[in-house]
Amino acid sequence: MASDLVTTVDTGPHRVSRRVVVDAPAAEIFELIVNPHRHPDLDGSGTVRKKPVKGSEKLTDGARFSVRMRQFGVPYTITSTATEVRTDRVVEWRHPMGHRWRWDLEALLPTTTQVTETFDYSTLAVPKVMELLRYDKKNGQGIEETLRALARRFQGA
Repeated sequence: MASDLVTTVDTGPHRVSRRVVVDAPAAEIFELIVNPHRHPDLDGSGTVRKKPVKGSEKLTDGARFSVRMRQFGVPYTITSTATEVRTDRVVEWRHPMGHRWRWDLEALLPTTTQVTETFDYSTLAVPKVMELLRYDKKNGQGIEETLRALARRFQGA
């Protein structure tokens, strides 16, 4: 049985990645992540609001979706674009400011999957701004909570 032990992964400069092993097939986890209407259920940062989410219930390359957010008490809506979707392996989207959120799934066994979530701000013209604003640290903590909750979701399922 996998645990909710989250580890730090070095995926290069200006990227924050964490990994966990989940007791579930990659296909089940993929179906959760690829559906932006389920993102509020995944969010460990506390910034994604429950409703409404606009867009398809299954992301494909180039698909756009909007989620309501709240940060520092201020509500806003973000429309992101799916940049890479590979069935049971990868879901990635680009935030309007240019950074990316990525989920990589690797089946270790038919019922066990290694899940890596990455906040990639290497694509920004001045990535150092994210570090000055401490978004690298803040998003790292959010990813850890997200992955712990994901692992617990499937424990004993």
